Amino acid sequence: MTASVLSAERSGPVRGTVRPPGSKSYTNRALVVAALARGTSTITNVLDADDTRYMAEGLSALGFQVEADFEARRCLVEGGGGEIPAPQADLYVGNAGTTMRFLTALVSLGHGRYRLDGNERMRQRPIGDLLRALNALGANARGEGEGGECPPVVVQAAGLAGGEVQLPGSVSSQFFSALLMVAPYARQPVTIEVDGPLVSSSYVDMTLATMAAFGVTAEPIENRRFTVPSGQYYRACQYEVEADASSASYFFAAAAITGGRVRVEGLDARSLQGDLHLVDVLEEMGCLVVRGEGFIEMAGGKLQGGTWDMSSMPDAVPTLAAVACFAGGRTVVTNVAHLRHKETDRLQALATELRRLGARVEETGDGLAIESGEMLGTTVETYDDHRMAMSLALVGLRVPGVRVRDPECVAKSYPGFFEDLKQITTPPVRN
Repeated sequence: MTASVLSAERSGPVRGTVRPPGSKSYTNRALVVAALARGTSTITNVLDADDTRYMAEGLSALGFQVEADFEARRCLVEGGGGEIPAPQADLYVGNAGTTMRFLTALVSLGHGRYRLDGNERMRQRPIGDLLRALNALGANARGEGEGGECPPVVVQAAGLAGGEVQLPGSVSSQFFSALLMVAPYARQPVTIEVDGPLVSSSYVDMTLATMAAFGVTAEPIENRRFTVPSGQYYRACQYEVEADASSASYFFAAAAITGGRVRVEGLDARSLQGDLHLVDVLEEMGCLVVRGEGFIEMAGGKLQGGTWDMSSMPDAVPTLAAVACFAGGRTVVTNVAHLRHKETDRLQALATELRRLGARVEETGDGLAIESGEMLGTTVETYDDHRMAMSLALVGLRVPGVRVRDPECVAKSYPGFFEDLKQITTPPVRN
């Protein structure tokens, strides 16, 4: 079947106010922790997207009582007090990385056999480090794909013993988050030591904050060592998910690219979400920023490139890459080699598609170097990657004739993206 194509609408300076949907990362963390808690939790402003639906469906398949009203952005979760109700389950998670990693750790607390699988791309995404860490803590988990390093995953569970484990930090912070969230229910304290650099450490901070909201405090030492003591258990609560900073990044970038002004509500400078630091990068590039209580406003300016370590905001790399196409000089992105293990190899995919659009791009081992070129309208591929679709569409705000193949892939994290983007666009000035 031929994929559909969406024509990105060229715009004058964008204008308006946007409230992005709830954070995907916080939604999925809250769902897992609520399932482990004792009592019924109410989670509000949950994200309605493929990844969060896979998580809710996975928890239901494991026997948890999950009442999900995604249209109302509300979920009720009756926790199991650290127990997994179902003695066995076959779970399908599509290409939802957090769902695969978090549920793999979660089922290790159960007593029975659990199998987790996903789509073709998920079967290429590494999970071996997490499986080895779980096994070191007393689990029996193995991968069935790519030499045991990739899904499908089978866990023959009998609870977690606990103990100390070293885990490489260079592939995915989701491995650390998965272990931390289940650690309170191990029979002994759990200590996780980071081996090497920890990528996307802000996501671990988000995990610790979610755990604390449900009553469990871990003991981090400079993001190098994490200890979860015994005897702390999650308590049900009412939890509101804040707006998604990764989704907000596209609207900040739209203002930067078109010289417009956009206010994003539901987020402010207190957020722990790493991708919000894209605001600081755009400010350094020449934009004007107003940081208020519950909002951030971005106004475009004369853009100038620079060099940025994006390890704390990896999902904002495609967004910055789109902005770089309209900046003076050279924009260099570093320390994001782990983007090769996302929904697609994002570094290679961005280099390929930005060159197709006319930008000059150098792909390095851990990043990209981008310079503006003679930009031209053409059809770009999205590789079934929601962030490729949303970021490349931004180029079409300035360049007529840009078309995005398979735009429906944005349903993974932001089904209403194109409708929200259209609300802030203005007709281009006719010369």
